[in-house]
Amino acid sequence: MDKQRVLLVEDDPNLGMLLEDYLTLKGKFEVVLRTDGEEGLKAFVDGSFDICILDVMMPKKDGFSLAKDIRKINANIPIIFATAKGMMEDKTEAFNLGGDDYITKPFRIEELLLRINALLKRSSQHTQNEEPKPTVFEISTYTFDFQSQIISRDGQQQKVSTKEAELLRLLCLKMNNVLTREEALLQIWHDDNYFNGRSMDVFLSKLRKYLKEDPRVEIINVHGRGYKLLVT
Repeated sequence: MDKQRVLLVEDDPNLGMLLEDYLTLKGKFEVVLRTDGEEGLKAFVDGSFDICILDVMMPKKDGFSLAKDIRKINANIPIIFATAKGMMEDKTEAFNLGGDDYITKPFRIEELLLRINALLKRSSQHTQNEEPKPTVFEISTYTFDFQSQIISRDGQQQKVSTKEAELLRLLCLKMNNVLTREEALLQIWHDDNYFNGRSMDVFLSKLRKYLKEDPRVEIINVHGRGYKLLVT
């Protein structure tokens, strides 16, 4: 049986290692432990996880900010917040940010395990109902094969770079809907800073050039939000 992958982001090294050891010894979990929010986000983008357990009070990027970034990338992965705070407004914020559960320190590890198992069971049922995402897209008169990184039209082929292919795939998955700038930067570049944003603008210009022969295809800027692959 495949192990469930857990992203554990906890800045208390003793508690982090205790939880990592406990879950690993259960035999059905593979735990990736990080000690601050920035490293947690890098691990999430680089890996594939089934559930996230996030400490709220952390250096560099707190758990709530980390959850916001994770939700831009994956709207469905279960998130459990763990914190020493027990104030009602913190719980409200946790659920408003898309958290699925909230546990207050100190807690019994057995209780955390019960919550993890419940969320994974619910998530598994949801995943079984999802259709796999396509890798070949029809863009009016163009065909885009994401895996081979080729755009085809009228017997002509255009090979695109890996980043161009990843960006066009995200646009295709949201065809005629907005792809937010933050989502694209976090998924492809792992960081939504200014320099990566400028780099993405260059790739968008190249994609527009590749698709310019069909007037029914356009990549437009949506002011203040992101981009849209418009196919009419």
